[in-house]
Amino acid sequence: MPADRAACQAFMKLHIEDGLFVMPNPWDIGTARILTTMGFRALASASWALAFTQGVRDGEMLVSRESAIGHAALIRDASGLPVNGDFENGFGHEPGSVRETVLDAIDAGLAGCSIEDSTGDSREPLYDEGLALERITAARTAIQETGVPFVLTARCEAYLTGMENPFPFVLDRLQKYVNAGADVIYAPGITDAHEIATLVREGGAAVNVLGGIGKFPLSLVELESMGVKRVSLGPQLMRAALGGFLRAADELVNKGTFDFTRTNATGDRIDIYLASREDDSEDTSE
Repeated sequence: MPADRAACQAFMKLHIEDGLFVMPNPWDIGTARILTTMGFRALASASWALAFTQGVRDGEMLVSRESAIGHAALIRDASGLPVNGDFENGFGHEPGSVRETVLDAIDAGLAGCSIEDSTGDSREPLYDEGLALERITAARTAIQETGVPFVLTARCEAYLTGMENPFPFVLDRLQKYVNAGADVIYAPGITDAHEIATLVREGGAAVNVLGGIGKFPLSLVELESMGVKRVSLGPQLMRAALGGFLRAADELVNKGTFDFTRTNATGDRIDIYLASREDDSEDTSE
């Protein structure tokens, strides 16, 4: 599939317009269609959700580039919306690997992707600054060569490594990522309102926040008031679904009852989001 310039332009526009937008993370065709019908204007893949569907753990670099890009493209095809790919560390340590991932994502018709600075090695969880910056620069150079307004999100994973007082490190690194060519900056795990507001004010680019985390998750109204541009959900929607699944399975195993079915979504409620044979058929009459 060739680059989808229109999708890239629409996605970039969302980052320039006033106000906040929510970019939820479906994990298959059905959930992509549900979110599209509900009116969301952009979607994203989630590495945790994709890893779960393959029976492996996220963050251990066990999902291939081809699988991740193919999964994001599936969401794109199912929704017709701009889709951002969650591509972990770019599927390789070297800047050339990041470059290849970005070019493949553009060729797949995606509108953007995120590249993180996590190494996958618990002994040295983050790339050193020099290499981290080279990786973002390689991504930006690849985008410029295509001439497509593909949205590049740079992620700093310091909050997820157990670093003590990570915010000064995160702010400095994300500012440098902006100088290296990032359109959006993202520090998954940040929950403090003052830190988020400071990142928005001093970061130098649009800020993505992972919604629904922390002891008292900030609302969309609160995040928008701070100037946050984009809220993604990562694995939260899939975990919500799995929470219901596990509760139902636990009831079956331990009680032998079916009370969980009382709150199930009905087939009719779900079917309105799904294609029918008539929807997919072509009119061949002349």
